Amino acid sequence: MLERIHHVFAGNGLITAFAVVGLLMLVCNFISKYLTAGRVHGSAIAIAAGLLLSYFGGIYTGGKHGLADIALFSGMGLMGGSMLRDFAIVATAFGVDVNELRKAGSNGVIALFLGLFVPFTLGGMMAYAFGYTDPVAVTTIGAGAATYIVGPVTGSAIGAGSDLIALSIAIGLVKSISVMIITPAVARLISLNNPSAALVFGGMMGTTSGVAGGLAATDARLVPYGAMTATFYTGFGCLLGPSVFYLVVRMLLG
Repeated sequence: MLERIHHVFAGNGLITAFAVVGLLMLVCNFISKYLTAGRVHGSAIAIAAGLLLSYFGGIYTGGKHGLADIALFSGMGLMGGSMLRDFAIVATAFGVDVNELRKAGSNGVIALFLGLFVPFTLGGMMAYAFGYTDPVAVTTIGAGAATYIVGPVTGSAIGAGSDLIALSIAIGLVKSISVMIITPAVARLISLNNPSAALVFGGMMGTTSGVAGGLAATDARLVPYGAMTATFYTGFGCLLGPSVFYLVVRMLLG
């Protein structure tokens, strides 16, 4: 019986992957609600749990693809692959109404540009300080400092290796989790209590999951506004990263 069940789950890898991720989110949201009183969003807990599961999966199999190296969870490789990742980005961007972004006015546009330029510059400078002098490496790591989605998309487009892409994702995850955790603590200090402020905040921070999680823990009514500009941030970053930013870095580093 167990072998038959294993065969069914392994033979329908992608469906199994969605079921496992759904169950993980259910458990993490339960932990967030009852053990942290909503202070740490379920998404942040789920990201940390996913990284731990991937780590132990790699140790168990001796492979390089985390849980995807285990036959039962092989569908994770497709679910977490670049195809579905990029499809999710495009689908999210198409769901945003451009007219709504105008409500943030010039402040929202300025926040969007600064929110991309500042973390990319700081990430690139840190990469250079730690010995990365290749324009591809500096651009990929700088893009990862923007978000963990912009990093791998940029790296894939300009030919970065898997190690650099993994590093860019790790940097972006640290930013996302930090935004989730810190936002509720500083919301009152920065007057993050209205839709306009949430629009600007989303444009400055950029990481959609971090902004959504942080605003959900602050005031759930602000989530759509922050997520809206954060989504534009992601799409804009994926556009500028492998083009303008990369060309500028190449010009500076040769």
